Amino acid sequence: MRAVVVTAFGGPEVVEVVETAVPEPGAGQVRIKVAASALNPVDAGVRQGVFGGAGERLGLGWDIAGTVDAVGDEVEGPWGAGDAVVALAVGPVKALGAHAEYVVVDSGAVAAAPRTVDMVHAATLPLNALAAEQALELLELAPGQSLLVTGASGAVGGFAIQLAARRGVSVTGLARAWDEEFVRSLGAADFMSGGLGEGRRFDAVLDAAVLGEAALEGVRDGGVYVGAIPGAYPASVRGVRTTAIGVIADGERLAELVRLVDEGVLTLRVAETYALDEASKAHARLAEGGVRGRLVLVP
Repeated sequence: MRAVVVTAFGGPEVVEVVETAVPEPGAGQVRIKVAASALNPVDAGVRQGVFGGAGERLGLGWDIAGTVDAVGDEVEGPWGAGDAVVALAVGPVKALGAHAEYVVVDSGAVAAAPRTVDMVHAATLPLNALAAEQALELLELAPGQSLLVTGASGAVGGFAIQLAARRGVSVTGLARAWDEEFVRSLGAADFMSGGLGEGRRFDAVLDAAVLGEAALEGVRDGGVYVGAIPGAYPASVRGVRTTAIGVIADGERLAELVRLVDEGVLTLRVAETYALDEASKAHARLAEGGVRGRLVLVP
């Protein structure tokens, strides 16, 4: 099969498409024939060496939409060949990722695919929606409390606004001025651009834009700050609890997010699609910035 890997760190030019053996599912695992897989900033981080792994072959890609191809022993769930599914291939340092023709994952990471969208759109759901959902769990906000989401027009920020508003949280989105209409359409009660502004503070901040200490200034005394990069968050000040998302694969929670897609609660956005052999070109487009929605690789 073909798979997207890096064997050295650098820019989009280090991204390779190689021929490699089709992986076999072990106990508790399923193999999925990949129909589509989104490209995310974490993939660029792996390519650049942010997560280590020097000297190793590193597979790229976390998001999976496709069909079950083979099932190992002791599988959790009702999965069988031909089932349409979405899943998360978690972890930045792995020999093979979801940017491949086939991928093996633990059965507990799998959920039935949405019925109302195609596989390309379904591939934009797992990583970013799970990140938003798990961030909200860390925030522990009650209905009526206030939340500032930085990077509100991005994938994690957009899902977070929709999920938080559904919980009755009063959400303010921080993004560029031209994204105001879109951010409000997601359910944000208020909008900010150009900075946090003097004296404006919230019960919590989800810092999807990775502003760090600047975003921390937007949290009230005793509030909560959640960052978007594992282990990367500012030190606590003024009694603010600070932490960051460490996304985990969770098929049950992913199934709930799929249900929200089918109910029209969650919006899935695709910017462009690329063939698997164009992975380097897709990385170059991501590096240019200004992408609204996900770039999706289609094997």
